Amino acid sequence: MSLLSQNVIPGNHGKTFGTNAMEENDLTAIKNSLLELEGIVDIILNTEIFPREFTVHTNQIVSLADIEHKVKSVGFHAIAKETFEL
Repeated sequence: MSLLSQNVIPGNHGKTFGTNAMEENDLTAIKNSLLELEGIVDIILNTEIFPREFTVHTNQIVSLADIEHKVKSVGFHAIAKETFEL
């Protein structure tokens, strides 16, 4: 396991997650919950595709496990997509 595969690192790319949340208010609840985590500065929701996705941008290293647990606390699942290619 590498730093990139287990964490969201600061930068322009962020990390994209798929979720089973479907409704706009559910995605907003996920966004508000994640913004409570230290280091997360922005969440971009993509409601145009299925399954729904959101991208997390940080200003410090944040563990994927922390993000997944925070989303579970709202009642949904979050699965990180593949690491971007450089």
